[in-house]
Parts: sequence; C-alpha cells; structure tokens
Amino acid sequence: MGLLPLGPARQAAEKIGLMPHLRRLRAAASPAAVKQGRRDDEHLMMLLAWALAADSNCVDVGASAGVVLEEFVRLAPQGRHVAFEPIPDAHAALVARFPGVEVHCAALADEPGSASFHHVRSRPAYSGLRERDYPGEVDVELITVDVHRLDDVLPEAYVPTLIKIDVEGGELGVLRGARRILGQHRPLLVFEHGKGAREHYGTSADDIFTLLVDELDMRLFDMDGGGPYDRLRFATESNGPRWNWLAAPATRT
Repeated sequence: MGLLPLGPARQAAEKIGLMPHLRRLRAAASPAAVKQGRRDDEHLMMLLAWALAADSNCVDVGASAGVVLEEFVRLAPQGRHVAFEPIPDAHAALVARFPGVEVHCAALADEPGSASFHHVRSRPAYSGLRERDYPGEVDVELITVDVHRLDDVLPEAYVPTLIKIDVEGGELGVLRGARRILGQHRPLLVFEHGKGAREHYGTSADDIFTLLVDELDMRLFDMDGGGPYDRLRFATESNGPRWNWLAAPATRT
C-alpha cells in the first residue's frame, strides 16, 4: 500500500531483487506522496492491530513482497489466510516464506479465464492486467496469468475479517468478482484507488462508490480516519492526493 517494505519484508524484497526497483519508485515520487504513503502505512498497521483477532481470516489480493501478508500472519496466527500474486517469482517467494498461507499464482477480476499481464520488471509495484501511467521509462514483460473470481475461490464457509486489494487500477473487477463474499460476510476492505491507474480499466470513482456504498451498504474512509465520504468528495480526493481507502459495513449483521 505504501512505497517501501519495512522490517523482515524488506529482507524478503531484497532476496527476490525488488529493493532497487522500490528505491527508484520512492525517488520518483513527490515528497508529498512519500509522506502520504508513509502515514497511510502507519495507520494501516494500527488498523490491523485493532481489527484483527488471533483467529481472524484475511485475504491479500496483490500480495507482492508480502508486506501486509506478514502482518496478517503476525497478528492473526490462528487465522486462515489466502493470498493472490500473479508474478511467478514473487508468488514462489511468498510460498516459501509463508508455508501456512494459501497462496494462489493468479490475478483476480470479475471474469475467470486467462489474460495478458503487464509485469513491470523495472517497477514491479506498477504491474497489472492493463498498462497504466508509469513514472519514466519502464521495462514491461507481457506474461499470461490465470484469472479467478474471489467468489469462486473462497468456499461458502470461509469468513474473512479483512480483505486488502492492491491491483493498480483493477480493483473494480476484483470487487465485482467478490459480491457474494462482501454481501454475505461484510468484511473490512483496504484498497487502492486513484488516478493514473483506474482510467486504464475504464473505471471511475463513481463506479467504486456505487458498488460499495449504494449496492453493498458500506461507508468509505481515508486512512487518516476522515469520512464517511460522500460521492463528490470521494471523486475529488481520489483524483488528487489520496489513493488508499478503507470501506467498512454501514451496519453489522
């Protein structure tokens, strides 16, 4: 969700060769974006510590180097965690590092099958099912990946406490493919959504708001605790300084 991994996650990123790319990513970001990203990361850690019990189940969509997945395992050691990472090398590293986690080498969307995936070798954090805006020149490798719907992968009996989504603009497809889970189990959602990525999927802030707020009866907050956001403010803020969001059920069942 942020710009650089911390602690043991940094060591894992070094092992699979991500650190030089992540350092370049931070160097390319504006000071304001770096500050916002760090603050969002800190607040995410506080949120996880508050929200997760020892036996909470968590889902990590776009697990990358495992920064957030590491916290899931640490804070909820008795939970059943499921992760998705379509880049083969990153997937293999996660499998080796988290033997107790169910790690799928796949992307998520609202239509199952296979698809071309843009693996941005020089900036892995920007990889996704579609090309997007990149900060400077990049080295992009097209690979073919499996694509699943979250509703199809997770069984009826699986009850997630929290789902994290970081898919570089493809979050609407992930959410549409998880309607059953979101409506039935009402988990917390932590997700990225902002300009520079969503438009390459034909997605707008209004689409996200309609699905989460109008259809699924959730409320939207920023990672500073601001909100709940109305439609106009969410569109304005996600088009500018913010890209990390929390969605929480408006009512509990």
